Amino acid sequence: MDQLTVYGIALVPVMVGLAELLKRFGLPPRFIPLATVLMGLFFSFYYLAPGEPKKAILFGTVLGLSAIGLFSGAKNTFVSRKR
Repeated sequence: MDQLTVYGIALVPVMVGLAELLKRFGLPPRFIPLATVLMGLFFSFYYLAPGEPKKAILFGTVLGLSAIGLFSGAKNTFVSRKR
């Protein structure tokens, strides 16, 4: 696998959903970014690039950071702030 395919990109919303589940099960919100990057690494090592550690680290980091951005963007868009 030479590039991050549609299947890899499709993992981003799945990871956002899993991050939300972790938050609801009691994981403090400050650990959500770390958990998301770790999920990205897990998925990339076992699904996207098994046997290719350099690609797995790159893909996992990209997936994790993308999921963090999507999670943060959605939270900031849909959660009203009291001022």
